[in-house]
Amino acid sequence: MRSPSLLSGKHLLSLTDRYVLKQLLVGLLALTGGAVALIWLTQSLQFVSMIVQHGLSLRVFLQLTSLMLPSFVAVILPITTFLVILFTYQRMAGDRELTVMRAAGLSPLELARPGLICTLLSVGFCYLLTLWIAPVSYHAFHRYEFQIRNRMAAFLLQDGVFTTVSGNLTVYIRSRDTNGILHGILVEDDRDPDAHTTILAEHGTMIIVANQPRVVLYNGSREEIDRHTGRLNVLSFGRNTIDLSSSRKEDHEERDATEMPLHDLFHPDPHEVSERDRGKFAVEGWHRMTSPLTVLSFALIGLVCVLRGAFSRHGNITRPMLAILTVVGLLALSLMLQNLAGRNLALVPLIWIEALLPGIVCLVLLFAEQWTGGSSTRKNSP
Repeated sequence: MRSPSLLSGKHLLSLTDRYVLKQLLVGLLALTGGAVALIWLTQSLQFVSMIVQHGLSLRVFLQLTSLMLPSFVAVILPITTFLVILFTYQRMAGDRELTVMRAAGLSPLELARPGLICTLLSVGFCYLLTLWIAPVSYHAFHRYEFQIRNRMAAFLLQDGVFTTVSGNLTVYIRSRDTNGILHGILVEDDRDPDAHTTILAEHGTMIIVANQPRVVLYNGSREEIDRHTGRLNVLSFGRNTIDLSSSRKEDHEERDATEMPLHDLFHPDPHEVSERDRGKFAVEGWHRMTSPLTVLSFALIGLVCVLRGAFSRHGNITRPMLAILTVVGLLALSLMLQNLAGRNLALVPLIWIEALLPGIVCLVLLFAEQWTGGSSTRKNSP
């Protein structure tokens, strides 16, 4: 009878490998999809009020929030890979499938091979996310959100509400008729650092000029206080146009570290990133390079938990709980090292050690006995 571990002529993987790998991949897709959907739901709630108050469409809401999904997947993938490998192998151990495979002559390496293949696929996909897809999507999300808050908000003034169009521009309207005419308008404009301006008008209307929001005011007055002299200047007008876009300084979109490419994190523009924050940006770059490696370490912890140790007929909850607590401790240690390394770049090697050392230790625990046993067998063979 042909052993299931022998390679088939039509398949690169054995029947056992394909059986276990299929369960791992299906479970990984289901668990990652469910976890990302839950995170997306909780994170997108903060945009619901903005969408409802401003009257934006469902399409805009979905486009805005979907740009955050790659970042969610990159964060959750190491954890879901660990959980899928741990519970899939634990279920196989409880159903005696691992016992049958061992009895058929499969070595620890052959038992762990489907889990390692699944892990390597996750590592590659995680690198694709952290180095390319997630920064690009978050940059698009940041620009889209900036556009909504600082451009579209100006067109969506609410009746009887003081609407902050930008950090130094507030607009109030008493009412709006069916033709879009605004009545009882008050504008507080502090965009000029040398003067504080208050504008009152009986009515007005919104227009778009060069993709910028403007309001045309009729029958009003402009009161301006000179900050240097304290003098009040009052000007009455029959028609006046006010630009509601942000000042040049506020119109500049400051980039966050999560949306910058890897090269810019290690070599930031001095006009964009202060010298004090350069360490934080560098640590973000190192984190992108090391976080996919934690997928391998976490997965190996799960494999060690199930494949090492004596078999228990009644199951063993101690080892899975120990594996989960180990991964939680490593996640907490990773966050702590990132904060410390942001203040002192000399601690960056500890980030690499934290990502790689658990995996190396687990490899030794899993396969050292097999390797040393194999070498001694070859050495003693005639």
